[in-house]
Amino acid sequence: MDIASVVGVIAALGLLLSAILMAEGSVLSAFIDVPSGMVVIGGAIAAAMISFPLKSILGVPMVTKKVFLNKLTDIGALIEEIVSLAETARRDGLLALEGRIAEIDNPFIITGIQMAVDGTRPDVIEDIMRTELDAVATRHRDGKSVFDQLGRFAPAYGMIGTLMGLIIMLGNMEDPSSIGSGMAVALITTMYGAIVSNVFFLPFAEKLSFINKQELLTMEIVIRGIMAIQSGENPRVVEQKLTTFLSPSQRNKAAEAA
Repeated sequence: MDIASVVGVIAALGLLLSAILMAEGSVLSAFIDVPSGMVVIGGAIAAAMISFPLKSILGVPMVTKKVFLNKLTDIGALIEEIVSLAETARRDGLLALEGRIAEIDNPFIITGIQMAVDGTRPDVIEDIMRTELDAVATRHRDGKSVFDQLGRFAPAYGMIGTLMGLIIMLGNMEDPSSIGSGMAVALITTMYGAIVSNVFFLPFAEKLSFINKQELLTMEIVIRGIMAIQSGENPRVVEQKLTTFLSPSQRNKAAEAA
């Protein structure tokens, strides 16, 4: 589970709720308005359905799940695994890697190793693996785009709801005492739009972008490693090539572990 995502959402909602309860004279029930929620959330979802295919909209729950249940690959451990495979290939030949496929968890590595063992040409291996990388990037980009647009639509529908409330209020000016409460209800939709956009939709989109970058980095490391193994490079050279993807602090940790 992604603790940062869970804590971030709870903290944001907790701070907003605390601010409401601590404000002098404020009542929580004054901030609850079902029609305003319908306009903001329902309107944003409806606009997203117009913008994207139904398949993309139905995939939102699974994409949301990834925000909270993602598991990032340990790049240091990944490099160690690739170097170990390079050592086996250098010592016993490429065919010896077939016996190690069962102990590999990463399906992308398995794909590359299997093609290398089968004698596939290097350019074909790289082309297939990069095609898969591009396909993954496209899928992730589509999921992020839905949340980006929801983050844009929610504040807009909040403003639309506020304008609707003002029109209703101004159309009923016979009772001046109701203007204050009517204005408060009209502004709630703007608040709902801002909260939904900046607590959920836009942060989720940014987290998906981060996860996408990390996964693509992992796949790029695998591609470089497989190509180096297939060409028979020295395991130490393979390690040096792949550690360039690590930050200086990560390199120091890897060196200490070694």
